[in-house]
Amino acid sequence: MKFSPLQIAELVGAELVRGAGDTEITDVASLTDALSSDLSFFGNEKFFEQLKVTGAGAVLIPVQCPMDAVPESAAVLVVENPSVAFSKVAEKMRPERPVPKMGVHSSAVIDDSVKLNRDAVSIGPGVCVEAGAEIGDGSVIGANTYIGQGVKIGRNCHLYANVSVREWCELRDRVVLHHGVVIGADGFGYELVDGRQQKVDQIGSVLLENDVEVGANSTIDRARFGRTWLKEGVKIDNLVQIGHNCVIGKHTVVCALTGLAGSSIIGEYVTIAAQSGVAGHIKVGDRSVIMGRGGVTKNLPGDDYYFGYPAQPASVARREAVALRKIPAMSKRLKALERKLEEQSGGE
Repeated sequence: MKFSPLQIAELVGAELVRGAGDTEITDVASLTDALSSDLSFFGNEKFFEQLKVTGAGAVLIPVQCPMDAVPESAAVLVVENPSVAFSKVAEKMRPERPVPKMGVHSSAVIDDSVKLNRDAVSIGPGVCVEAGAEIGDGSVIGANTYIGQGVKIGRNCHLYANVSVREWCELRDRVVLHHGVVIGADGFGYELVDGRQQKVDQIGSVLLENDVEVGANSTIDRARFGRTWLKEGVKIDNLVQIGHNCVIGKHTVVCALTGLAGSSIIGEYVTIAAQSGVAGHIKVGDRSVIMGRGGVTKNLPGDDYYFGYPAQPASVARREAVALRKIPAMSKRLKALERKLEEQSGGE
């Protein structure tokens, strides 16, 4: 699809402050890769140098950005949030995604007791749905996906290929599970009895509320008892492990390669950056930001940035990091002082 800068401005509520309004924009790209027919955006100060040399035909910038930083060859569109505006245009420009065909594939195995409207759902090849499950209208179940006994899936959910949702778990409306996600595998629980590891029964379930999205190959374990619970709007990246009985508050984001140990409680609007870890039975307060590779070993009150291992307020962690960098110089000065004292004492 083609757009002019003027049409883009109308679409995203931007102001075209420089450049021809009828230039033909046919694609989107980063500041570095953009050509004269591409739209790009500037939304982060660290990309300021790329902005100054971009070859884009049109650029979305925030109000506070100096317009003269954008090359004369580019049309300039000023908007409150360039990243959001760019995504909106990209959504219009991308090729249309395949539309799932409603109905049940002939190779799917669905128990007679399953509740679903076969004309209002899409069940792909090789799908297995066990007894007592329910699938709401508008939901799409991708190829080779497994739906266990008694599972409830709401309306307009999308489970991509090779997903597994085990017995008694529940997905509310508009839940998205990407390829390879496993919901409701046994929690990791063992007791050492007579010198042998004895499995602790995991008889609970998993509840994913409305608009939860889980990235590829992530796993959410069932509770030992009760439920593992992801509340409304939670977003989970790829390759994330969520242990048994965890509770994650509304609209929290958990990034790739993060692990939450059992019974950790995460508040609302929290961001946990990549490769972080949260110990078991820990509480993380609302609006916390756990920075990359953070290790949470004690309760965090929230409304702050946390960094390091063990994770602590970023302001404290930065001061400690600065102090650590001074240690080699301090050690050198100390040794010099000791030598001087030794020389003085030897001369007496």
